[in-house]
Parts: sequence; C-alpha cells; structure tokens
Amino acid sequence: MNNKISKIISESIAEELEIEAGDKLISINGTEIKDIIDYKFLMADDYVEVEIEKQDGEIWTFEVEKDYQEDLGIEFENGIMDDARSCHNNCLFCFIDQLPEGMRNTLYFKDDDSRLSFLQGNFVTLTNMTDADLDRIIRYRISPINVSVHTTNAELRKKMLNNRFAGNIYERLEKLADAGITMNCQIVLCPGYNNGEELIKTVNDLYKLYPSVENVAAVPVGVTKFRKNLKEVTLYDADSAKAELDNISRFQQKALQKIGTPFVRLSDEFYVLSGNEIPATEFYGDFEQIEDGVGMIRFFRNCITKNLKKLNKKGKGSFTLITGVSAYSEIVWAAREIEGKNNKIKINVHQIVNDFFGPTITAGGLLTGQDIMKQIQVDSVFDYIIMPKNMFKSGEDILLDDVTAVELKEYFNKEVLICDFTGEDLIQLINEHIAP
Repeated sequence: MNNKISKIISESIAEELEIEAGDKLISINGTEIKDIIDYKFLMADDYVEVEIEKQDGEIWTFEVEKDYQEDLGIEFENGIMDDARSCHNNCLFCFIDQLPEGMRNTLYFKDDDSRLSFLQGNFVTLTNMTDADLDRIIRYRISPINVSVHTTNAELRKKMLNNRFAGNIYERLEKLADAGITMNCQIVLCPGYNNGEELIKTVNDLYKLYPSVENVAAVPVGVTKFRKNLKEVTLYDADSAKAELDNISRFQQKALQKIGTPFVRLSDEFYVLSGNEIPATEFYGDFEQIEDGVGMIRFFRNCITKNLKKLNKKGKGSFTLITGVSAYSEIVWAAREIEGKNNKIKINVHQIVNDFFGPTITAGGLLTGQDIMKQIQVDSVFDYIIMPKNMFKSGEDILLDDVTAVELKEYFNKEVLICDFTGEDLIQLINEHIAP
C-alpha cells in the first residue's frame, strides 16, 4: 500500500490527533484506502472513523467529528497512493515520442490516469478505463475531469490514437455527462486529419453535451526535430492558422448568442501565426483554459496594464527577460510599457530559438538551459534575470535538460528570478529588486 504519510499540516486534525509523518492510513469507516480518490470521497462526511498504523506497527483508531468537507490535514509520500496508469495509445501527435534519448526518466512516462486529471488537471483519453472505472468516477463524483478528445469520429480517433479501442469516446462522454460529471475537453489539431470540417463535427458533437462539457480547447500539433520513424504531420503556417480561425468563427458566434460563451477556443499560437488580433478579455471567460495556451496573451496584457500603476516610479534597476519565439513580441511590449513608466529601469529581452527540440517548437515552456547559455552573451545580461516558472519543472527550479536556476545564476553571475508565466507578479518582482 502506497499510503505512508509524508507530512502533517500545521493546526490540522491530524496534528491534534498526534498522527505523524511515517504513519500509514489503513481505512476510513471500515473501508480500506486504495488510492487518493477513496480518501477524498470517504473523508467527505462530518463523522468518520479513521484507522492509522503507527510506525511501530500499533493500530490506532480515531472517531472524528469535523466539518463536512474538512480534511485530516495529511499528505502522502505517493500523491495518488497508487501507481499512475500509463497511456496505451500511440498517438500520431504524441510529444513524448518525439523526445531525444538521455533525458530524465520521468519525462518519458505517459500518464493516462483520471485521478491525476481530477487532482492535477492532466488530460486523459479514457481509452484505458473499464466500465467499472467510469462507474467509480460517477459514484465518487470525480469532477471536473479533463479529456483528450481530438475527434468524435470513431474511425478517425482509432487512427489518430493508433488504438482499436479508442472509438467509443462519445459514448463514454455521454455516460459521464448524463451523470452530471463536468468535463473540459482538448483537441490537438493535426492538419489533414481532424481539422476543418472534422473539427466542426467534433465541436458540434461536444456542444450537445453542454453544460457537462464546459469548454473545448484546440491546440496545434507540435513537431520536434527528433520525430523519427513516425507518420508525417503537417505543421500550421500563417495561411492555415488563419483558415482554422475562420473555420471555427461561425460556430463561436452562434455559441456566444446562445450560451454567452464561444464554447470552443483556439490557442494563442493560431493568432500569433496568422497575425489575427487577440480576442478581447470577455471572449475568454474566466480563462479556464490558460494552461493550454488559450488566452495567455490577453491575460498577460491585462496583468501588465493592471499592475503598471504599482510600479515604483523612482527606483532604478536593470533586468534581462528570457522568452521563446512565440511570446517574444509580447514580452518586448511589456518591457517598453514598464520603461515608459520609469526611465530609470532598463530591460532587455532575449528571444531563445529552440535548438534543442528544433526551431518549430516556439513555446517558452519548452526551452532548455543549454540553449539559453549558448544564445545569450554573459556580458549582455543585466543585473537580474527573469524567467517564467513554466520553463521549470513543477515545484522545482530545474529546466527540461536538468539545468537548474542555480547553474544559470553561476554561469551568468546574476540572480535568477522566477516569475508567474501569466506575468501577474512581474511588476512586484521588479519593485522588489530595484534600488530606491
């Protein structure tokens, strides 16, 4: 059982009961805890009986009265208390299949686990789930979950996922929708496969499941230079990106009139490639799809505009901002806005071309330390380096090629500041690091 407790939250129920890190959670209300979903579901009551195995093997049983949704206040060594389920598909657009050899092992693991979808926002295809698994989602009200749909055309989905069992996606989505499970859906668009009229069909099918399917994000396929022995995939260019935006616009207008939301949104890369203007704030609702790169530019602009008034107008300092190709013009715009409010602040922006994965990969979140060090002259770096946190491994200051923020600091002999990728804290970081 992967249910060893790693941390006790301060002032929690667990601390009061003298539960300790190293203890194991055995059962709640007599039910053995198999994974994090069991734990979350069984704790959702105002009275529970909790069985704990202490480190010396002694079993303690607690009767706990609490608020309905209150947690024990514990964290586990294994976040989901079970082995993550791996993906059994061989999707023609899979990014992991396009990674070079020699990277850290965790980067090669393809998860397809509904528990990680619920807890961390990961997308799942639903292809490795049994009917019993779906019933468990419904029984435990695991919601929302994020689903990689790609297409509702059964035969096309089998082809794109290279899985003969992948064609029943719509039937499974209907089952979850009928049970009131909330879903966010993602489509990786591959020109010549699931774009154009196929995209319209997929979106119309998903729209029939609204509001259980809350929204749909469509993102372009990414291709690295390591794509070998895989089916050829066409990349979007300026003309095809514009055509896709035009293709979906009629549906979006109808949806806006009927439900007040476009329902489906294309990622920012389509607008950058095509030269189309980024939609207004209202188009993006609450920016629920920002992790998919949907509305990131608009949100970033809003953050800079909103927080400029907080900029220290008297302080002095210099900063180097690092970004990828796709966001470069936006970061330059932000730098000029900041300098315009205080001419004693100097900012230079370095655009890094992705030599590691290939120049077709333009997102800043996929940059590596070696490319940064190769492409930026040490003597061109200002007092502080600012990098967005989506360049780093979640919870750690380490880039995709295992170069750390500390190593960058040592290489450039400058402090590295990590900023929220939406730019919400950029002005604050600058204020904290300028001389009065």
